[in-house]
Amino acid sequence: MTTPRPAGDAGALLPVSLLTGFLGSGKTTLLRHLLRQKALARAAVIVNELGEVALDDALLLAAGAEPLTLAGGCVCCTVRGDLSRALGDLYVQRAKGEVAYFDRVLIETTGLADPAPILHSLMSDPLLAARFRLDGVIATVDAVHGNRQLDAQPESVKQAALADRLVLTKSDLASPETVAALRKRLRALNPAAPILVAIDGQVEPADLLDAGLYDPARKTADVRRWLKAEAYDDHADHDHAGHDHSAHSAHDARIRAFCLTHDRPIAWDALLDWLEALAALGGPRLLRLKGLIHVRDRENPVVLHGVEQLFHPPVELARWPDEDRRSKLVLITRDLPPEPVAEMFRAFVAGAEA
Repeated sequence: MTTPRPAGDAGALLPVSLLTGFLGSGKTTLLRHLLRQKALARAAVIVNELGEVALDDALLLAAGAEPLTLAGGCVCCTVRGDLSRALGDLYVQRAKGEVAYFDRVLIETTGLADPAPILHSLMSDPLLAARFRLDGVIATVDAVHGNRQLDAQPESVKQAALADRLVLTKSDLASPETVAALRKRLRALNPAAPILVAIDGQVEPADLLDAGLYDPARKTADVRRWLKAEAYDDHADHDHAGHDHSAHSAHDARIRAFCLTHDRPIAWDALLDWLEALAALGGPRLLRLKGLIHVRDRENPVVLHGVEQLFHPPVELARWPDEDRRSKLVLITRDLPPEPVAEMFRAFVAGAEA
């Protein structure tokens, strides 16, 4: 684990939005709508398609974009190296003026994609991390078939659990009862992600973009919006360990969302030891972690971000977002109950305070 680094240069990094969602859930329709909007007039687009022919290219070109297509495999696995090279090459071509100037990147994955490896690339590749920042994960969910897909396809469950924004598509074709049940189910899987409704792919870009830690409008970090810890607290009140998942697939019961808090400053070494132990315990079962930490002997808070067993270098903020000085950690796990995670956290923290 590296020492914290300042977040002051975050605005200079190009934002990357990851658009995911199961097969047929409307990703391309949403992307076509977004590319027609002024806010995305200067966006670079990377599209991943399975197979030798990228069928969506003509659709995106009709929307005025010139997508870079990574074909022949899933962008999250077999061509992950191609993605890193593509982003790096795009950045160099932008600097040389060889491509049209772009101010953000959209990546559309295949419907069977696991988003985690892409997030790993953005977090761990030093060249990418010096040029790009994760703006957010957007997951589309088919309102008509979403419940059935969540029942049958673990990929769709993970896509929803990792998302910063959830977009319900085809809701005009589903009954209100079906949409309400799907909303409730998605809220249990991912309490903090806003659930938006798209009709014919139409969603306001402002509702989807700038979902990361950095707020370009304020030129600073907006940790309260990014962390949204209160959503996990509300979720715990109503959907704790005893929540009845029997109406849904066993995939749902495997996903747990919860929040840990601590009132006193935490020793830095104890925090690092806990994170290393958590990575060893959870591995790929730790889907996502976000945290705001009051570190002992530091005036300002430290932000943590992890996806599975990989943690982004901690970032020290310029100031606290409000008067609340508690440490807060929000976690989404799969097959990893909250109790051992909380017990291990208390053991490491309390041990350093003794």
